[in-house]
Amino acid sequence: MKHVYEYPRAALTVDCVVFGFDDTELKVLLIERGLDPFKGQWALPGGFVHVDETLNEAARRELAEETGLETVFLEQLYTFSRVDRDPRERVISVAYYALTKPADHRTHATTDAADAQWFPVSKVPALAFDHADILATALQRLRGKLRYEPIGFELLPPKFTLSRLQHLYETVLGTPLDKRNFRKKVLSFGLLLPLNETHREGAHRPAQLFRFDPVRYEKLKKKGFHFEL
Repeated sequence: MKHVYEYPRAALTVDCVVFGFDDTELKVLLIERGLDPFKGQWALPGGFVHVDETLNEAARRELAEETGLETVFLEQLYTFSRVDRDPRERVISVAYYALTKPADHRTHATTDAADAQWFPVSKVPALAFDHADILATALQRLRGKLRYEPIGFELLPPKFTLSRLQHLYETVLGTPLDKRNFRKKVLSFGLLLPLNETHREGAHRPAQLFRFDPVRYEKLKKKGFHFEL
């Protein structure tokens, strides 16, 4: 038996806010739209959800198709449903945010994206649709979650110094942190493994390198451990 919907249906899309950190600034990956509406304007990567895929599958497909990014940390953010958010038709968008290291991925625009570039979060151009609102929501989520989950390590290389870790937190949160208190707190978790390697940063003496231990974190989390900075 074939069923026919009696009422009009809204279209469904996904939009992805991809954050990256290059040791100096927090950046977001944008695409230049190659098609109308908003042709030539910058926007978040995204597109319509196919009927035979999940939202997560659609988000990862759009990222791969429009920017070349694959295997990145990806998490659902929020649903945006303003009635007039898309001039084509009634469109509801489920937004995601992703975290990656720009140096690990070579971005390239494909399908309906004319270009793909990283922009400092503080210098984002005018965005198409309601993507400025989506970006603001994602940035708020990132800043909040950075304090109670160790997602910041997704933005760092596998080996890092405590100075680089602190600089990441200060950059994303937009506030200076006390060096002694930060190091004491982050080391007290027992989640950073010291390596027999050092790294020289500028004219300073070589600093100890560490790596994050995700296996230990998952074990501790099952026991009720709370990561909080």
